[in-house]
Amino acid sequence: MPLVRVDIKKHQDPTHAKRVGQLIYAAMHSAIGVPEHDNFQILAEHDEQHFIFDTEYLGIQRTDNLVIIQITLNEGRTLEQKKLLYKTIAESLHGELGVRMEDVFINLVEVKKENWSFGNGIAQYAS
Repeated sequence: MPLVRVDIKKHQDPTHAKRVGQLIYAAMHSAIGVPEHDNFQILAEHDEQHFIFDTEYLGIQRTDNLVIIQITLNEGRTLEQKKLLYKTIAESLHGELGVRMEDVFINLVEVKKENWSFGNGIAQYAS
């Protein structure tokens, strides 16, 4: 169960954020086996005053087309799976939407399964 948050600068194309989300979901499905229909995303666009980032941190040159992706998911993926996910997302956004690889910033937040409630006040994954 991933929960995906995507933050980008306001884009001219009103479908851009949704397309970014679709590509991220497809990458999660193929790279780490996220099941079909397990798609929960918050897609936010910001003006210049509310989208702040360093353009050169770690020697990576970033532009205003930066896509910040935070994925909260159950713990347990291997380092290789995580690397494949990062690569798949970046290559997909680059290939399909022209987002520079340098402009794809991803943060994974791993949590225990009991930290989810999908509705009804029940911890569905808790044993």
